[in-house]
Amino acid sequence: MLKSLSIENYALIDSLNIEFAPGFSVITGETGAGKSIILGALSLILGQRADARQIKQGENKCLVEGVFDVSKYDLKSLFDEHDWVYEGETCILRREIWANGKSRAFLNDSPVYLNDLKALGDRLIDIHSQHQNLALNDRQFQLLVVDALADTRLLRGEYVSAFHSFRSAAKVLADLKEASRKNKEEEDYLRFQYAALSEAALREGEQEELEAELEALTHSEEIKSGLFAVTNLLSGEDQNVETMLKSALESVRNIQSVFPKADEIVQRLESAYLDLKDLRSETERLFDEIEFNPDRQQLVEDRLGVIYDLQKKHSVATVRQLIELRDDIGSKLQNIDSMEEKISSAENILSEKREQLSDLARRLSEKRLGAISDIEKELTSRLSYLGMPNARFECRITPKQQPDETGMDDVQFLFSANKNTDLLPVSQIASGGEISRLMLCVKAMIAGATALPTIIFDEIDTGTSGEMADKMGRIMQDMSRNMQVIAITHLPQIASKGDFHYIVYKKDTEDSTQTYMRQLSSEERITEIARLLSGAETTAQAIENAKVMLRKN
Repeated sequence: MLKSLSIENYALIDSLNIEFAPGFSVITGETGAGKSIILGALSLILGQRADARQIKQGENKCLVEGVFDVSKYDLKSLFDEHDWVYEGETCILRREIWANGKSRAFLNDSPVYLNDLKALGDRLIDIHSQHQNLALNDRQFQLLVVDALADTRLLRGEYVSAFHSFRSAAKVLADLKEASRKNKEEEDYLRFQYAALSEAALREGEQEELEAELEALTHSEEIKSGLFAVTNLLSGEDQNVETMLKSALESVRNIQSVFPKADEIVQRLESAYLDLKDLRSETERLFDEIEFNPDRQQLVEDRLGVIYDLQKKHSVATVRQLIELRDDIGSKLQNIDSMEEKISSAENILSEKREQLSDLARRLSEKRLGAISDIEKELTSRLSYLGMPNARFECRITPKQQPDETGMDDVQFLFSANKNTDLLPVSQIASGGEISRLMLCVKAMIAGATALPTIIFDEIDTGTSGEMADKMGRIMQDMSRNMQVIAITHLPQIASKGDFHYIVYKKDTEDSTQTYMRQLSSEERITEIARLLSGAETTAQAIENAKVMLRKN
C-alpha cells in the first residue's frame, strides 16, 4: 500500500508531500492541472527511465520518494534474492535525477539498479491507464489473466523451473553435437599430429643434452689438444706442476719440526697436491673419452633435426612445450573417442527433462481449462452489470507447436457486445467504452483472486457517464475492500464513492505556474463534486446533488 509520496523540483511541482490511506481514494482536478505530472513522478520510483528535462526549470536536481506498507505482501524472498535490506513493514523507494543526466535509485536508503526498482515496483503498484487497455489485446496478458484466475502460481513456478532445466539440457546436447561435428572435421589431422609427436618419444632436457654433445663432437680435435696440454703440464715427463708441488711439500716438511707454523702450509700443499692428482686423472679420463665419431655426430644431428622440425612446425621453442602439446592433443582425442557416449548420456537426460516438462505442461493446461467456464460466466455477469446484457465472452485455449516459458497453451479472448455479432478477438473491438468496461471487469476479477498492493486507475472511465459510471465506481469501491484503490477521474459518480478525496490544481505566481495536491475536507468535497456535476459554474442544484451523492455512497 502506498502510504506517502514526496516530490521535489519535478516539472511544475516545487515541493509536494501527500499521504494516502487504505481503501478507495479519488483524485480530481481540471484538465491540465497536473494529474499526469504526479503519475509521471510516481512512475520514476517504479523504475521508469528518467529524463533531465523533467527537472523543474532552474533547478539542478529533482527527488521523488514513496513510502509503502509491505507487511501483508510476503516480499521477503524477493528481498533476499536480490540481497536488499528488508525491514518487514515499511519499504522506501527514492529516485534522484540530476540536470547533467545522471540518475540514482535507492531502496531503503541503499543504492539499487533501475531494473531492480522496476522488479519491486511491479509488485507494489499497478497503474492502469487508458493506454493499458491495449494490453488486453496482448495474448501474453490474456494468459496472465487466466493464470491469475486459475491460481496456477505454484504449478507455473514448477513449470518455469522445469522449462529452464529442459532448455539447459538441450543446450548441453547441442553444444556436444557441435563439438562432435568440429572434432570430426579435425580428427584426422589431430591423429596425424599426435602420431608424429608420440613417435618422436620426446624427453624433457633431451635437446640441451644433445646440443652440448654435438658441440663436443664438432670440436673433438680442439678439445683433445687442450686436455692433452693440461695433462702434460700437470704430470708430463719434463718439468711439471705436480713434481714441483711435490718438491715444495718435501721442503716444507723438512722444516716442520723446527717451525711449527709450517704445519698449516703442509696441510694446504698436501690438499693442493691431492686436488691436482684428481684433476690430472679427470683430464686423462676425458681425453680418453673424447674422440671424433662421425657416426655418433650424424645420429645426434638427425635427432636434433627431428626436434627442430617439430618445434618449427608447431611454433614452439622447447621440448617441454612439444610434450605439453602432445598431451593436449591426446586429451582432445580421448574426448573425441568418448563423445558418442557423452552425446548418448545427454540425449537420455534431455528425454527425462522433456517428459517432466510435458507432464507439468499437461497439468498446467488442465488447470487453465478447468477455470475457463467460471471465468467466462463471471466476466459475462460483470459485463451485464455494466450495461452489456448481451455481451458474450469466450476464452479460447489452443495448443502451441512447441513449449515455451508459459507452457503449451495459446490463449485468445473472444468478445461480442451484441446478440447479432460474431465473437471476435478482443483486438478487433472498435469501441473504447466497451474495452474499458471489459478491462475493468478483468482487473476486478484479478483483484479478487490475487493480492495486489495498490491499483491506480488513470481515467479508465473515459467515454462513460451516468449509470455506467456509477456502476464502474461501485466495482472500484468493491475492489478497495481487498486492496488500496486510487482512481483519477472526471466523473462525479466515481468521485463521490471514494473514502478519501484529493484535488490537483495549479496556481500562478509572478514567476511561474505551480502544481499542488491536497486532501479535501468534507465541505470542500461537496464543492468539488458539484463542480464535476455542473461544469464551469457551480449551481445550488449541483451542490444539493453533490450532497445527495455523498450521502448515498
